[in-house]
Amino acid sequence: MNRREFLGTGVAGVGGVLAGTTRPTLPWMATESAGGTHLPMRGRLKLSASRWPWGKFSLDDMCKMCRDLGMQGVDLLEPEDWGVPLRYGLVCSMGYAPVPHPDNRLTDGFSRVENHAWLIPAYQKAIPLAAASKVPNVICFPGSRRGQSDEEGREICERGLAPLIPIAERSGVTLCMELLNSKVDHPDYQADHTAWGVALAKKINSPRFKLLYDIYHMQIMEGDVIRTVTDNMKYIGHFHTGGVPGRHEIDETQELNYHRVMQAIADAGFTGFVAQEFVPTRDPRASLAQAVQICTV
Repeated sequence: MNRREFLGTGVAGVGGVLAGTTRPTLPWMATESAGGTHLPMRGRLKLSASRWPWGKFSLDDMCKMCRDLGMQGVDLLEPEDWGVPLRYGLVCSMGYAPVPHPDNRLTDGFSRVENHAWLIPAYQKAIPLAAASKVPNVICFPGSRRGQSDEEGREICERGLAPLIPIAERSGVTLCMELLNSKVDHPDYQADHTAWGVALAKKINSPRFKLLYDIYHMQIMEGDVIRTVTDNMKYIGHFHTGGVPGRHEIDETQELNYHRVMQAIADAGFTGFVAQEFVPTRDPRASLAQAVQICTV
């Protein structure tokens, strides 16, 4: 299941996971006592969780859960929700821009000239709003290829993003273009390899434009995760997690050693957020708690 499919089906999938489950007691989970919640030890990385896989919870309840697990943010919120995490000592670690057709975000992006007429004004509005709401990053997408060459797509993206970069620099907000796989989840998506995104980042040449490196997606497309992120950390502003195959828990049930990946990211001096973006198959809170433990380095 990918983000578009999940949003299209609502929260029924998570509801099915919750039904009939009990919360296990795990050594890394926050524990309850008369004095309140004892938070787990914080490591070198800032951790957050994407909103959509935990859609069964209200946003307030999700913020409480993230706070109690020692996390620092909630990812992928619309502008009207950016202020909610602040009430819990968190931030929205990655925000959406308010575009006219949100269901088409991943297909209709900056790589098509015809989209610039509505994308540019939407982001011109979103970036200062993000700064005011303490949102450090706003996500963006190139969209589908539709027959374009890689070079043409990059050139058009650069043209569409050019008016936004000075606003982002003045506002202290980073535009992050997400890398997604075109093999399993998002056929024809343009930014499906790290090299494509790095080439665009080099052309734009601004500290306020970086890549959202989704580990799940790039493991599917190219693997070699640790060397790739270490070599290109200058151009990466944000990470998403997810187990391969299936985009479920990041534990021993999937093929990557996520704890080692997180160590490499921290060792490379990364200062942004790592956001959990997997669809839990067990108790959602327990799975998120386990992910926090795995990513605490």
